[in-house]
Amino acid sequence: MPTPIRILLVDDHTLFRSGVRLLLQRHPEFEVVGEAVDGLDGVKRARQLQPDVVLMDLNMPGLSGLEAMQLIVEDLPDTAVLMLSVSEEADDLSTALHNGAAGYLLKNIEAESLVQAIKRAAAGEPVISEAMTAKLVMQFRAAHQTPAPVTAARDRLTARERETMVCVARGESNKEIARTLDVAESTVKIHVQNILKKLKLSSRVQIAVYAVEHGLDKTP
Repeated sequence: MPTPIRILLVDDHTLFRSGVRLLLQRHPEFEVVGEAVDGLDGVKRARQLQPDVVLMDLNMPGLSGLEAMQLIVEDLPDTAVLMLSVSEEADDLSTALHNGAAGYLLKNIEAESLVQAIKRAAAGEPVISEAMTAKLVMQFRAAHQTPAPVTAARDRLTARERETMVCVARGESNKEIARTLDVAESTVKIHVQNILKKLKLSSRVQIAVYAVEHGLDKTP
């Protein structure tokens, strides 16, 4: 049996944490290794437990979820931090993604969608609620009526890497991208790594944000 995905829950609402814990405990592929009541406690517990995934509330007293997320990402680059919030503000979403969050989910998410989101985050894939994805795209397009110059980016990326970037911006997994481009999944992984290296990005989420921000989220 594969090693379970180790999860840390960080939320100042005890009932919410308990509900999520009960949900995740029904799935043998998950192991809830700890809980934290606020951002500061979350950072301490993350450093101690080194989980695969942290489910982090955005708004908490003291150290905010955003501040805690940044510290965890800096200290534990192999840990994916998923923001789980009631906020539907596009600014909160874009700020979280720009600062290293592996994804952004709304607390009204369906149980099965949360399960799949955690699996994707643990696999290094970007995870954003569908409603928030639309808001993110609208925000960037409004802020960049004239897209930032992309000549340099296009020159650095091969045609296949640009196609891969478009797929990542759509939120497709490696398996889905492989199917779309009719290539091996291992080839997709190489393309993604090349994009990260060439554009000096650190996650698939940042690839998606970069693509939208620079007008590279559509097939040429």
